[in-house]
Amino acid sequence: MSLPHAILTALLEKPSSGLELTRRFDRSIGYFWSATHQQIYRELGRLESEGYIRALPSEQPARGQKKAYEVLPAGRAELQRWTAAAQDPRPMRDVMLLRLRAAAVVGTAGLEDDLRRHLELHQRQLAEYLEIEQRDFPPGKDGPQDRLRHLVLRAGIDLETFWTRWLTHALEEFETLGEAAAPTAEGASVTGGAASSDGAGTTPPR
Repeated sequence: MSLPHAILTALLEKPSSGLELTRRFDRSIGYFWSATHQQIYRELGRLESEGYIRALPSEQPARGQKKAYEVLPAGRAELQRWTAAAQDPRPMRDVMLLRLRAAAVVGTAGLEDDLRRHLELHQRQLAEYLEIEQRDFPPGKDGPQDRLRHLVLRAGIDLETFWTRWLTHALEEFETLGEAAAPTAEGASVTGGAASSDGAGTTPPR
């Protein structure tokens, strides 16, 4: 249900056409909730049919003109309901962590290079977030809406900071592993002992 609520949020911030929404997702909301052009248009049609949004009347209708949408009272009420509702945090699922667990039993060949690539990607994303923070949230811009939006951006900054630090630490570990990372005949890492059957010992960071 989160995509329609993301669209309602964006339209309450500024009435927009589907194309404008797609562009706004690409440079703001899409950092933490991505959607394709087709998904956005499909949700716009559903939200309109449910009475949550409406197409704004055009003063000069023209063929091919993009319809702009605004949120109706029912849509605002739905967004308020969803915002206030309790939701549990999602369990962490990360492919890189699973690949590291697999490397403990099959070896680390090829993994170090991809760790370096991931580190570069996270460093690049962190730099982009910091640039946005400097541009959009200068000192003194501390109204209630600005503070909440800045809080969302800070989540991205803190998350990318975590990943850059963790990946840096992981690469430092790889430098010391060497041949010790190769699996034994029994299928367990020399450094890690026998493979655990209950999953203990590799709890992902939360």
